[in-house]
Amino acid sequence: MRSSALCLLLCLTLLVGCAGRSNAQNDAAGGSAIENIGSDTMVNLALAWAEAYQGIYPDVRISVTGGGSGTGIASLINGTADIANASRAMKAEERAEAESNGIQPVEIPVARDAIAVIVHPDNPVESLTLQQISDIYSGKITNWKEAGGEDRPIVLLSRETNSGTHVYFLEEVVRLGDSQNKTLFSPDTLLLPSSEGITAEVRQNLNAIGYDGLGYVTPDVKTVAVAAGPGAPYVKPSIESVNAGQYPIARPLFMYTNGEPDGAIKEFIDWILGPDGQMIVAGLGFVPLK
Repeated sequence: MRSSALCLLLCLTLLVGCAGRSNAQNDAAGGSAIENIGSDTMVNLALAWAEAYQGIYPDVRISVTGGGSGTGIASLINGTADIANASRAMKAEERAEAESNGIQPVEIPVARDAIAVIVHPDNPVESLTLQQISDIYSGKITNWKEAGGEDRPIVLLSRETNSGTHVYFLEEVVRLGDSQNKTLFSPDTLLLPSSEGITAEVRQNLNAIGYDGLGYVTPDVKTVAVAAGPGAPYVKPSIESVNAGQYPIARPLFMYTNGEPDGAIKEFIDWILGPDGQMIVAGLGFVPLK
């Protein structure tokens, strides 16, 4: 299924482009334009959806831009995005700001994702508990020998603070899902602007540890099996382990609209939630809703 979906996307890419204007307004040719902004984790998926959809409905123009979940949500709040992509849920203060600006955000889960913890292939560490990962990223564990590896300093890699993946990892892994926990990333953590950047650095740095959405993990890095706690099974990230509820670092991916979607926006999102859109989800290494 993955190969078929990718072949389909390559063919559609040759036939269609990606352009648009904000607020799903009608264009001069009588079609519609949709502005889609947000999560860098979702940007390749969003581009694939847009290209495939425009191949079927060429009168719809969909412009896709990344920048991070925070950027997408801010764009929805200020009225410059029709759809905000987010790899985390909106914060209470973001909802309050939106409502004060006359925006009524509606949250729509469109896919799921596993966040993979990755290391260099030659790193002997095969598995970690959530507590160990928290201790590594908060600076309590600074040498791989403290986690069953070699006597080497640990190099910490993270996404930038505007990233929804950064926020999710901080809240659910570093802080272990405890809303009262105020633990922060170690000040030695290197903040990188993209998922690809984390993978590239891990690939060339034996001491590095990073985290990425499953769809961005390449065969030349090693995924670490993760256990939720002492005595719990160590599980590798995969579509199967997420669907089975076994992998402990999994999350939904969202689209946000201003009010219940209608017109061209609703038709596009309905297609995403249908079999064709969800086939693309699986084809790009994310987890379909069904």
